[in-house]
Amino acid sequence: MSKKVEKIALYSEAAKELNLNLSDALIINVTTHLGPSIYKKDAEIVSCSDSTELETVKKNFLQKKLGLDEDDATLDAAIKKACEAMGSSNSRKYRVLFYALLAKEFGKEDVYA
Repeated sequence: MSKKVEKIALYSEAAKELNLNLSDALIINVTTHLGPSIYKKDAEIVSCSDSTELETVKKNFLQKKLGLDEDDATLDAAIKKACEAMGSSNSRKYRVLFYALLAKEFGKEDVYA
């Protein structure tokens, strides 16, 4: 089994354990688009307690990648919702799942088609 396939299996299992209701296709597509960053320990995880990182998610992912032009309050609320969905005590908030949740929240799954 390739490392990418192992990561996809890990993310799919985590999504099921957290009841995130994400399709395997979306998980696979987000994993593929994130490329080598999924193999770097720090880049693979989103830290919901790091306001700088969350601001980067908002600017680089929501606004640039997904092309959203919603106000900051709406984007911040969606990020907070994703953090809560992944669980406050969960220290493994995988970026793949985090991005998939946000893409789904805004109906932008087609960005990863």
